[in-house]
Amino acid sequence: MTEDERFMKKALHQARRAAEKGEIPIGCVIVCGGKVIARGFNERKTKKSTLAHAEITAIDRASRRLGDWRLEGCTMYVTLEPCQMCSGALVQARIDRVVIGTMNPKAGCAGSILNLLQREEFNHRVEITYGVLQEECAAVLSDFFRDLRQKLRAEKDPSPGDGRED
Repeated sequence: MTEDERFMKKALHQARRAAEKGEIPIGCVIVCGGKVIARGFNERKTKKSTLAHAEITAIDRASRRLGDWRLEGCTMYVTLEPCQMCSGALVQARIDRVVIGTMNPKAGCAGSILNLLQREEFNHRVEITYGVLQEECAAVLSDFFRDLRQKLRAEKDPSPGDGRED
């Protein structure tokens, strides 16, 4: 197992924590000097906040841990390609590198819709590694949404004999 795979496994653990709370399963860790210094998972529903993305939570925790808003020398491992807000935060935090599990064709801003991480116009560019444990990262998301659809169907159309009156 490569170092990137080892740390992506830790991000996957965070994604599963989100799923356990009924959140969309996105997880991330930030590594500096070969050690995890911060973790985060999606908590938008729980915290009722647009800002409660895994990446934003981890960036905030890493900044507190290092005592600086600049996260130079750090690598972020994230299970799903960052959105525009998180991509902007990665650039602003001066993170050196981001390792992405699976792409997000509907909202990704590290190459899918556009690439905010490597714009020549910005004063910082983030190195990107794509597709680390891609199948596993995609499966966590697809399993979550499949289970959610089944749950919603069951609530909408209960099966006969469940004790409910017509």
